[in-house]
Amino acid sequence: MSVAVEDGASPMSAVRAVEEYLVARSSAKPSPHTIAAYRRDLLGVLECAARVQGCAVGGLGLGALTGGLLRRAFAEFAAERAPSSVTRAWSTWNGFFAFWVTEGAVAGNPMPAVQRPRLKPRQPKPLMGEDTPERLLEALAAGCRRAREPWPERDIAVLALALLTGLRSAEMLSLTCESLSGRPGERRIRVVGKGGRTRSLPIEAPLEALIDAYLRTRGQRFGRVRGSDALLVDNRGRGLRRGGLQYLVRQCYRHAGVHDRVAAGTLVHALRHTFATRLAEDGASVTEIMRLLGHSSLTSSQSYIDVTAQAQRDAARSNRTYGVLRRLAGRAQESAADSPAPKM
Repeated sequence: MSVAVEDGASPMSAVRAVEEYLVARSSAKPSPHTIAAYRRDLLGVLECAARVQGCAVGGLGLGALTGGLLRRAFAEFAAERAPSSVTRAWSTWNGFFAFWVTEGAVAGNPMPAVQRPRLKPRQPKPLMGEDTPERLLEALAAGCRRAREPWPERDIAVLALALLTGLRSAEMLSLTCESLSGRPGERRIRVVGKGGRTRSLPIEAPLEALIDAYLRTRGQRFGRVRGSDALLVDNRGRGLRRGGLQYLVRQCYRHAGVHDRVAAGTLVHALRHTFATRLAEDGASVTEIMRLLGHSSLTSSQSYIDVTAQAQRDAARSNRTYGVLRRLAGRAQESAADSPAPKM
């Protein structure tokens, strides 16, 4: 494998190649969380490769990263990680080498020599219970959750926004006040999603009223709100961060007594899945779901329709009348087995 040479002398180090790749990716304006995930996956595998080689990470050259070394590095990397994390790291490294092949720094991409874990298709995990979204919102509207500085208008605006738009956590956190536009009664919210793709989502009057009430109380607490300010803020008026959003949502679940209806590890994403699942149940097409959720392909959106169809079949199967029919069918089969075969 040929490697680009720095200053006509020494080969490029793997660590420097990682940092230059991240700089190149930054031009597409991914979120800080995305860049941090790229760095974590690249350096994590690189540290494993260094241990396999018995050298310091800084001593690895880009040209030393052969298919054989990466297979052993990924085997160590995968030992204490979920298959989904390993698959994500594989994709990151595949993109890393594709970039350096294009740049002419390496002759080929060694990642096809590294086997990826096979993942089961992800299944949506909406809030459990038919009335759970309504119970959650009604509990927040009925009384303040226990907090040092209660702010019920902010809490219900955050939960309603997630339930009625299906935004991802990062998308919610990146919203500014000027993301909202349009005349009263015709508001829309502009969202920057994965890969910098933007979409515009309708905001109906009830949600618009909740957001306006939240912004009024925010002005009373912190003064004038500018268009460039974060839309969602913490109790100090600073833009809400990922940990703060997760904590807020978790506490709202507890306040409403629905924390046992949330699949493990979902929190904010459970609200997005609930939004999508209800769309499918109410007859939205896969294309409509794709556009509203900001999916890049129909495959992800189709899973909500498939799960809904399965849920409908499960519900139908649980009908008590089917129990009677099963018993009757069983008797008919037993009778048929005991009867002599008809003469031909």
